[in-house]
Amino acid sequence: MLLTIDVGNTTSSIGVWKGNTLAGNWTISTVSERTSDEIGMFLLSMLNFAGSTPEQIKDVIMCSVAPAATRAIVNAIKKYIKKNPIIVGTGVKTGINIKYENPKEIGADRIVNAVGALKLYGGPVIIVDFGTATTFCAINAKGDYLGGIICPGIEISAEALFDKASKLPRIEIAKPKHIIGRTTVESMQSGIIYGFTGQVEYIVKLMKKEMGGDSVKVVATGGMARLIAEESKCIDIVNPFLTLEGLKVVYELNSKV
Repeated sequence: MLLTIDVGNTTSSIGVWKGNTLAGNWTISTVSERTSDEIGMFLLSMLNFAGSTPEQIKDVIMCSVAPAATRAIVNAIKKYIKKNPIIVGTGVKTGINIKYENPKEIGADRIVNAVGALKLYGGPVIIVDFGTATTFCAINAKGDYLGGIICPGIEISAEALFDKASKLPRIEIAKPKHIIGRTTVESMQSGIIYGFTGQVEYIVKLMKKEMGGDSVKVVATGGMARLIAEESKCIDIVNPFLTLEGLKVVYELNSKV
């Protein structure tokens, strides 16, 4: 069995693989103050829920964009799973040729997403990840990571409205009944949902033009992917587990070395 962990800025995703089957997956808040023992207890209960034990875990691989939270997670894995996790970064084989001027600037999760998308869908492909930030990644048919776009995420944008505009309430991010809102809440929901849908449509249109045509597949992942995909005509595939699948592929690439 393989344990895969994606440590994000806001939430962390955890998946247990039995062969090619994702036997269980969970999402927890990324909290830098959480101790390794707290994380360890969660990991043990998670494995128990999936009908497995720490002894059945052959290896652990993880990627992280939250260094402050990573140490406690690594220590928990060492103490409770008895494994030294593979951390995606320098020295880990991905099969991706990065065209960024400074490859170290790219978040490990974006590279892992690229690996997963190429394996599952082939290139050229655009990946839209609706996380703390909304990121767009461009990968060509040869597996070159060309670059991408980083935008404020949906949830932090909604929170910014609440925090900075004294008369605007905190809202549930959901599709409103009408595009023209008839209440403040509906108006904010419309702005968030359709505003971000328009952002995705326009950015993907320009990316496809620069990448050479409409044959480019568009894959969406992240917590808000399905909500936006319901309104967007440019998203071809929604895969909420793309990062976990990419981690599995990266592990397979490195276990053969």
